[in-house]
Amino acid sequence: MKRRTFIENTGLISAATFLGLPYIDLKKSSTYKLGYQLYSIRDKMATNPIDTIKALKGFGYEDFEVYGYDNKSNTIYGFKPSEFKSILSDLELTISSGHYAFAPYLEASASELKKLVDQYIVAAKELESRYITWPFMAPEQRSLETYKKLPELLNRIGERVKAAGLEFAYHNHGFEFEDHEGENAFDILIRHTDPELVKLQMDMYWVMHAGTTTPKKLVDEQPGRYVMWHIKDMDAASRDYTELGNGSINYHNVLPDPQKSGLEFYYIEQGGNYAKDSLKSAAFSAKYFIDQLQHKL
Repeated sequence: MKRRTFIENTGLISAATFLGLPYIDLKKSSTYKLGYQLYSIRDKMATNPIDTIKALKGFGYEDFEVYGYDNKSNTIYGFKPSEFKSILSDLELTISSGHYAFAPYLEASASELKKLVDQYIVAAKELESRYITWPFMAPEQRSLETYKKLPELLNRIGERVKAAGLEFAYHNHGFEFEDHEGENAFDILIRHTDPELVKLQMDMYWVMHAGTTTPKKLVDEQPGRYVMWHIKDMDAASRDYTELGNGSINYHNVLPDPQKSGLEFYYIEQGGNYAKDSLKSAAFSAKYFIDQLQHKL
């Protein structure tokens, strides 16, 4: 039996039923695929990645941003990148971006960094994803001195990634907007990185959490550069993550114009603080987005 036939016979509905979750019948109404950052469901991906992916498809997700690629073993979720890509292709799903571990190599030599970037390029090509994304800075790295050095490094990485036919992006958190002697990391990155080499992935939760600007203002200041979005909600009391529609961010007003942003892909995300568990939160957020927000895109 062919793999695709086997997957179809196991059934997306039965996968959702096995996990005690609803199957959502969808009518596609957006020019963008409904995306999900798989870090949101990392507990399930660690134990049963295939059934988890099937369940996510049942909720309406069509495209994914991956995390956790291990460059030492060349694996992701226990599979070689090409194997994982084949599984998703058989389910008619795609991977458009990946979060790759750059921060641990911030002080690496030029040759070490080149080798690392080349490994990520090979993995991304095997996954057939367009973007390699820098996702994080460790707390001990968040100094003004480091931020002033970072743009040159990002430009170098972006140049190598672009030469390979892919794109490179930087993902923000809230710490980039913190004041450092009248400056902040985000302004430094914007001013000193080449827009052709370093695209931006806007995490709207963290923009709103920082409270110094808004997604619409950022797009107004750098139109065309925010090629990816992370969309997640903020609990009104704790300010922690929560399911879309359960929190304090009014995305009806917050979402920027996708064309002005330069949007190519967006991903719903919830890093923790689930109402019940990660999979049920993924289902809840998908339904809310489809019902309330998808028409805006």
